[in-house]
Amino acid sequence: MAHSTREGASQTHAEGRWLDARITASRRSNAKRGSSRRKRKRPNAEPLKRQPHWRPNAGQLGTKPRPSRGRPIATDGEPALDRELNARIDALCEEGREYWHRFDAEVRQDDWHPFVPADYDAVRAALVSLRKPGRRFLEWGSATGVITIMADLLGFDACGIELDSSLVDVGRDLAARSHSNARFSTGSFIPMGWEWKHSGATGRHGTIGQGASGYLELGHALDDFDVVYGFPWMGEEPMMLDLMRDHGGEDAHLVLHTAQDGTMTYRGGKIV
Repeated sequence: MAHSTREGASQTHAEGRWLDARITASRRSNAKRGSSRRKRKRPNAEPLKRQPHWRPNAGQLGTKPRPSRGRPIATDGEPALDRELNARIDALCEEGREYWHRFDAEVRQDDWHPFVPADYDAVRAALVSLRKPGRRFLEWGSATGVITIMADLLGFDACGIELDSSLVDVGRDLAARSHSNARFSTGSFIPMGWEWKHSGATGRHGTIGQGASGYLELGHALDDFDVVYGFPWMGEEPMMLDLMRDHGGEDAHLVLHTAQDGTMTYRGGKIV
């Protein structure tokens, strides 16, 4: 994706210090779950595939640290999940976290990549509150597929769109091993021809890269989905809200998980 030259060496140095601090904080948070997890690998694990990525310029880079854990799986008034289903989702999330440790060590150390995992427990609670028979779910930027697979296990007809083809392969493999029917498409979740018309917009979409539409492979348009989920970097939320208003279903829910506000659910552009 094309981007403009960074403005000023001091700004570049400040950005580098901020990024180093963010990654360090993420690793410390992950270490609390057990230092042994960071070293553990699946038997005969192959080196992770690398996919070329563009780097965001100074105006595009935002904050996206790992959120804290500890949120409940079901809040008051929401049905609790049965033990077997909870165990399956717990195992899925744990495998996703272990893959992240490897990805961070083997890929992100050498080349910046926008993939940072969400707080899976917080997203699980939001999806539990929205599940109904027959609902279609879409994840924007599905990465390793953990949340899309989680949605499938919760009963959604679940799909994910991811620009990085190597991560799409990871998601499909994880879905097969999780006995999930989740489907994944390689491409962009930005519909063809759509441009952000927000006042003051530069024509860029933050850290979101450009590519062929992922909806074609899925055989569904954005307005076919009842629940859409995204994990935006700081400053990308307005673009996602505008995209949903322009192309989303009239009664669809948009779930955005951010480091600043946690998990928020929107309907018609308003928080519900």
